[in-house]
Amino acid sequence: MKLKIKNIIILFLSIFTFSSCEKYLDIVPDGTQELSLLFNRKETAYNALANCYSYLPQNDGTYASYALLSDELAVPVPKEPDATRVMKGQQTVSAPLMGYWSGFSASGKGQGSLWEGIRSCNILVENIDLVVDMNQSEKNQWKAEVTFLKAYYHFLLVSNYGPIPIIDVNLPIDASDEEVRVERKTVDECFSYITNTIDDAVNDLPERVIGNNDLGRIDKVIAKAIKARVLLYSASLLFNGNSEFYSNFVNKDGVHFFNQNYDESKWQLALEATKDAIDAATAQGVSMYYFTDTPPTFDANNFQFQFIRDQYNNRYAITDPWNQELVWGNSSPVNNGQWWQIQSPALMKDPSSSSVEAAWQWLSPSLQMVETYYTKNGLPINEDKNFEYASRYDLTTIQFNQRFYAQFANRTAKLNLNREPRFYASLGFDRGINRTWGSIWNLKMRSGETHGRIANTGDYLVTGYALKKLVHQDTEGDAYNKAITYPWPMIRLSELYLNYAEALNEFSGPSVEVYEALNMIRQRAGIPTVEDAWSNANNAVTVNKHLSKDGLREIIQQERSIELAFEAHRYYDIRRWKLADQYFSTPIKGWSVDEDLEANYYQIRDVGQRSFNSPRDYLQPISFTELSRNPNLVQNPGW
Repeated sequence: MKLKIKNIIILFLSIFTFSSCEKYLDIVPDGTQELSLLFNRKETAYNALANCYSYLPQNDGTYASYALLSDELAVPVPKEPDATRVMKGQQTVSAPLMGYWSGFSASGKGQGSLWEGIRSCNILVENIDLVVDMNQSEKNQWKAEVTFLKAYYHFLLVSNYGPIPIIDVNLPIDASDEEVRVERKTVDECFSYITNTIDDAVNDLPERVIGNNDLGRIDKVIAKAIKARVLLYSASLLFNGNSEFYSNFVNKDGVHFFNQNYDESKWQLALEATKDAIDAATAQGVSMYYFTDTPPTFDANNFQFQFIRDQYNNRYAITDPWNQELVWGNSSPVNNGQWWQIQSPALMKDPSSSSVEAAWQWLSPSLQMVETYYTKNGLPINEDKNFEYASRYDLTTIQFNQRFYAQFANRTAKLNLNREPRFYASLGFDRGINRTWGSIWNLKMRSGETHGRIANTGDYLVTGYALKKLVHQDTEGDAYNKAITYPWPMIRLSELYLNYAEALNEFSGPSVEVYEALNMIRQRAGIPTVEDAWSNANNAVTVNKHLSKDGLREIIQQERSIELAFEAHRYYDIRRWKLADQYFSTPIKGWSVDEDLEANYYQIRDVGQRSFNSPRDYLQPISFTELSRNPNLVQNPGW
């Protein structure tokens, strides 16, 4: 039912193994004689198309996922992926971790160099017309797909490295060494190239891909949505007038790689592109997700309560495969028989099961993220007068009216109660409730308890919180074949509404239109509108915070951090807002999960290191190997 890009023909990769004097960027195709064979028929050319898609990030594979590049998640030390090591300050220039530039190996599929991906796209564009059993319209569509992918791969590189070379065509096989030694372009040149290339691709793309066999392939809606994200990044502080960080970052001619003067008009471009993307998406039936299936038997009677429905709405918005909110999904999930699929370490173990082979229970949300979610009144926990913020770590008894998300008459931290529906749809906590495996579980997460740490095991939730959001509610962990896979959300409609709100506020300040975009998210979340939440003097500490541009900016950023939590956005968002030194330099915190006594368990402790060297770590390093191959390259500042 999917584009089978995971079944890449190894022969294709071997045909184009690059070998030249400089070996830089793998942009000169070798094995030219075999091109006529590869592009002789549609069946073989399809492998070339699939190969171009194969370089998409594998965020559903724990060891290849950028979802762990931030302060959102923690894992036990023996399980640490490279992403966590990067966030602990262990990045190096000799062997960069999680690098798109050179690629990296990981359990599962790893990540190929995006330069190789770009080269593969160029090869297809240059040769697809050789295929004899395809009509020109179909050839043009394939060209448009990989032209978009080429632009997208350039965007991912810019997002991580800042200025990069632009490789729009592959160099001829007889190119000189100096021609191969390409140079980095300015950030503005890179963003212009990316958006122009997406525009070039759009005309020959289908309006919307709906056939089961082609889900995940690029269409106009996807292209416009990603263009909106590109322009949002271009307008953001990291890339727009960043003289604070990059006043001395210049090329060999003394030209600044980063523009030095803030340009507000970039927000207008982002705004226009986002409006165009939303219009294109909704015209094709894309809409905010609401759960409309028959609820499981154990919740059938409770479905009369809106709070229960809100949890289903938010839980399934991610995990319901190919639902109406998904603008673009990666159709090549990590094989569900491989234990590193991201659902497995996020699953809770069923104590009654004879097997827990697919439930590893060690991907744990940080206390920082726990505190990011709103109260039931749709306000930050430190901005709600009715939330006991100062005593949030103290214990309290769970009341009867809290029984739909916590265990009545038990005791838990105040922090876990009276929160918004997304909190309970996304996070599991001690004495909370988990709807999974076809039943409701009462979570007991202290040491030695049903879901707590078992002595002498490396599989445990280091913060005392479980991650529900990325696990399909019907996935069972006693066998790998019971894991329900879904396409990783590359972009959802909710992100477009958040992009629109951010761009509009930055361009012209608070307005009804900004609130309406945010309220599309908040309505599905089951919380009051922006206006109702922040104008209520009985609840809000900072009454009418939403009426100022600065105040609304903070609201938008927190809304985005909640709605897109654990989806591999936070690393990029915090950096583009230039807030990484604030958020990525404090330890990950959690409960004392090695304790079995209630009073001892509910003590805050550091469970993971985070280190961010500002401004150096805002950009990833280029490896020494690449620099030695191409003396025209300039290393990123601080590395």
